[in-house]
Amino acid sequence: MYKRICVYILFFIFLSVVTNAQTAFINGFVYDVKSNPVQFANVSVENQSIGTSTDKYGYFEFSVPSNQEITIKVSYLSYQTYTEKLKLVNGEQKELKIYLKESYTVLPEANIGANTERFAPAVRLNPEISMNIPTVGGFEDILKALPSVSSNNELSSQYNVRGGNFDENLIFVNDIEIYRPLLIRSGQQEGLSFINSDMVSAIVFSAGGFDAKYGDKMSSVLDIKYRKPKEFGGTVSASLLGANIHIEGTSKNHLLKYNTGLRYKTTKYLLSSMDMAGQYDPTYLDFQAFVTYDISEKLELSFLGNINNNVYSFIPKDRETSWGTMDEALKIMMYFEGQELDKFTNSTAAFTGTYKANQDLTMKFIVSGYYTSEKESYDILGQYYLNELDKQLGSDNMGDSVANIGVGSYLNHARNNLNGYVLSSKYLADYKYKNHDFSWGVQHNYELFDYGVHEWEMVDSAGYSMPYNYLGAVANREIVPLFFTDIAKINMASNRFNAFFQDAYLIEIDSAELSLGGGLRFNYWDFNNEFLVSPRMSVGFRPNWKKNFVFRFSTGLYHQPPFFKEVRKLDGTLNRDIKAQSSFHLVLGSDYEFTAWNRPFKLVTEVFYKYMYNLIPYDIDNVKIRYYGENLAQGYSTGIEAKVNGEFVPGTESWISIALSQTMEDIEGDFYKSKDAQGNIDTIYLGMIPRPTDQRLNFGIFFQDYIPKHETWQAYINILFGTGLPVEKADKPYPRFKPYRRVDIGISKQLKGDYKILPESNPFRHFKNIWLTLEVFNLLDINNEISYTYVTDIRGWQYGVPNYLTGLRVNLKLIMRF
Repeated sequence: MYKRICVYILFFIFLSVVTNAQTAFINGFVYDVKSNPVQFANVSVENQSIGTSTDKYGYFEFSVPSNQEITIKVSYLSYQTYTEKLKLVNGEQKELKIYLKESYTVLPEANIGANTERFAPAVRLNPEISMNIPTVGGFEDILKALPSVSSNNELSSQYNVRGGNFDENLIFVNDIEIYRPLLIRSGQQEGLSFINSDMVSAIVFSAGGFDAKYGDKMSSVLDIKYRKPKEFGGTVSASLLGANIHIEGTSKNHLLKYNTGLRYKTTKYLLSSMDMAGQYDPTYLDFQAFVTYDISEKLELSFLGNINNNVYSFIPKDRETSWGTMDEALKIMMYFEGQELDKFTNSTAAFTGTYKANQDLTMKFIVSGYYTSEKESYDILGQYYLNELDKQLGSDNMGDSVANIGVGSYLNHARNNLNGYVLSSKYLADYKYKNHDFSWGVQHNYELFDYGVHEWEMVDSAGYSMPYNYLGAVANREIVPLFFTDIAKINMASNRFNAFFQDAYLIEIDSAELSLGGGLRFNYWDFNNEFLVSPRMSVGFRPNWKKNFVFRFSTGLYHQPPFFKEVRKLDGTLNRDIKAQSSFHLVLGSDYEFTAWNRPFKLVTEVFYKYMYNLIPYDIDNVKIRYYGENLAQGYSTGIEAKVNGEFVPGTESWISIALSQTMEDIEGDFYKSKDAQGNIDTIYLGMIPRPTDQRLNFGIFFQDYIPKHETWQAYINILFGTGLPVEKADKPYPRFKPYRRVDIGISKQLKGDYKILPESNPFRHFKNIWLTLEVFNLLDINNEISYTYVTDIRGWQYGVPNYLTGLRVNLKLIMRF
């Protein structure tokens, strides 16, 4: 397999070399009338698929055909389009300085397009930032500093949105839904996510109230577009955590475009900072290709393919963890035998035909397939010694073990195998008619899952697994019962059908703008024969004020039909009467664009309320979600969020975000028992309790800076704070983990810039720019908790031993672009 991948990459390199002859070169800067650089301006050759966009300095460069007259076209929203005719000879290099004038053109009665972006219940993110954030999790870390997104695990690319869990988030790449492995139980196993940040051109994220064109999930949608390259280029990067290579380009006639990426990642260095000592050997590989071909001016064919192979091997050795308070300080020492070997292989292939019937009607036909093969295999024997520590202030032995209060062992076993297929066919259309933008589509999915689980846990801890019957007498001394078992063989096949229709409408009223949007979504699943209808609506208004405000309101019904994991009951059987979880969204927001210190800023605020019913309760351990398999709960999520982003430092984008929220649920028949001082036992029914993802406060800062007059030195800092999530398996209601606190920083030095010409003998002369970055993860070396291991002492008291995430680590990363 990997030999084929290397052959493909060499083919694309060869293809790019033979197609880069007979060209001239254009470079330059784009400014506004005040000589400020214009970032993201589109610079292209008219009537040809050639061009690029400007960077934060307003700079651009690309190659053009020589010996023919061409028209350079420069455009940017709210500015007049600039054109200039040129004719260059082969090898000539032309430098331009272009100044754009503001556009004062009066809009027609309605104008659907880029102007509606501020009215949409979504935010557009800068892909360049995803390359700068100091991260160990992956591309999705760009979302974790947003107010609506929370995460308490830097090893995982998964995230929660407004009280929802990982499974409630939609991810699309080029209109193709992306799936994640289903058996992942910890961030250590997860490896590489699907999205390759080197290939991304556009990011749109909605935390609720999203359009009907998106799928059937309750929380959020992440819409990614991979880049269609206009010229040859690429990136090579390497660090202590792995290496990436990305190559893109076009054929000579620009009909064929390719965008490819090969990634290798290992977290061995990071995992060695955890309390659990042992032999970690994780290996993650991923190859992707996005290829398009223009058959004609109206018809384009494209292919998106991915092969992802994550292998996690671990041989535990020992562990020593101290925790507790000044009143009760404890230490546990654990010793292990056995090993774990997990393998997750996922592949995606999608073919898309895009037909532009005319300038108003565009249709897409998409056929895609997803395959996953997941294997978990482990046998781990652990033995522990639980000790009390000397907590007497001033004692010579303070912090040392003074008494052993517990000895025990446990044995974990698993042989789990899952093979899954999702085959999809989809039709999408977009039609602009006068002041309307209509969209519609239909889709069919065939899903097949073959799952064999053989998992159990034996605990020998102060009588935990002693063979007593329900009367307390010894039942059978030859049989030791297991603390936990999950043994089943499941084969599940089903069909899903869905369709949608929506309309967007923008009109101008006395220099103010009003945006209206609405749609319907339909869904049918033959596993439980449930038919669902989801109405959705959004309104945006920009008043005719001196200050640039936009107000938004969106609402709708969001059904989430169960996937594979949700249909299993706790006893392992499938529930064919299960219903879709549902959520009714109300989102009210505003954004205010303003200028401070002569630099642009935006303040975005949102208030939301979600009423949820037919909920399927679940428990979370690390990143493993175990559903109850029945619709037993109803609940709500509500909160307020704010984010300020802009140029705190000239020419760079930074932001500060904060969110206050509450997510509660009422599970049918849930209770706990309490014993009073007289020994009486009371049964207490809980009513509304926090959901496992209830995070009350979420705060984030992403800040970029550079040294004035020495812009080749840059720095990045990412700060996250989130209050603790509820703890599962607790002996009393509402206990929580400690708050999640993390600071990551990066310091970069540009070794070669776009304008620096190296001697012919220098092997780095072919690179446009080279950056060397020093990253410090978990700068404050904070012990963040992700889960608990439960042990029992000789008195029968149970303790939760915190499992900590990674500690402070330093990473060195080299990025070279060509």
